[in-house]
Amino acid sequence: MTRDDGRSHAPAPGSMLARLIDGPVAPGRVAWIGLRPARRAPVEAVASAMAEPGQGLAGDRYASNRNGARQVTLVAVEHLRAVAGYLSLENVAPERLRRNIVVSGLNLAALKQRRFRIGEAVLEYSGECHPCSRMEEELGAGGYNATRGHGGITARVLEGGLIRLDDPVLRLLDGED
Repeated sequence: MTRDDGRSHAPAPGSMLARLIDGPVAPGRVAWIGLRPARRAPVEAVASAMAEPGQGLAGDRYASNRNGARQVTLVAVEHLRAVAGYLSLENVAPERLRRNIVVSGLNLAALKQRRFRIGEAVLEYSGECHPCSRMEEELGAGGYNATRGHGGITARVLEGGLIRLDDPVLRLLDGED
């Protein structure tokens, strides 16, 4: 990845910034899980979901997105609070952002370009989850702009397994499973 001036965004290996980025990250927790069975269908809150390698969460519409980058979507509770604040709302229910997993206590930016474990599954960061035009429909006027920068991340499933409410979310170090 490069900046507009052609230089890399990545810090130099061994630099202070690289060491800080690779530094400790406190684990998060799964606060909510949701599945979208079809396009524009209501999101269904569930207590657990099976992550399938190369596919996503069983029962979610993106599970048929074989080997795609958007197999699972995650957002932080803290981002839901920020979006609510930008819209002068008391709160924003997770279903409204149409993500699969809501985590608490973990800055999702710390997972950038990393693998991480949620419950029995191992996932890999694949990008930012930008808002879509549905945010205006879901959240009202200004919903799209309130969600910008707070939409969470997308991930690929590398190793399948069950993900349950309250499971830890742990960033993995290189060579760690």
